[in-house]
Amino acid sequence: MGGPLQSSSAIERGGESGLAHAPPSTPGSEGGCGRSPWRWKMAPRMLLLPYPSANLALDVLLLFLYLGVEATRIFFGSKGNLCQRKVLLSISLALTLPAATMAAYYLLLQTYALRLEAILSAILLVFYAAELLLGILTLVSFSSRDSY
Repeated sequence: MGGPLQSSSAIERGGESGLAHAPPSTPGSEGGCGRSPWRWKMAPRMLLLPYPSANLALDVLLLFLYLGVEATRIFFGSKGNLCQRKVLLSISLALTLPAATMAAYYLLLQTYALRLEAILSAILLVFYAAELLLGILTLVSFSSRDSY
């Protein structure tokens, strides 16, 4: 009983195949054939990564700090450019250095980093360098023009 030629209906009924059975689906899940969806299968693996709590606290703290610095930098940069104010543009350029430092942290020192994150962080650093160069040129042009 249950040899190599066992029918598929016997396997579905829980025949003696020795294969592990899929866990029953949870109420409300959208999995077909009594199986849970892919995202629920991956959830325990994502939650069980050995993430040291000190590193988690540092990564989250730096992420929120990065959010504040980046929002402030973009605000001052856009206002300084639109109003042609040297002070606002200088603040934006000064905030580019801490933002680039945090992008370098997420490129090199983050606890768990995907290859995509590393590529995007490297591209972000290139854009920060271009923004710094163009911002300095804009400051020079704002300084050289006469204000009436």
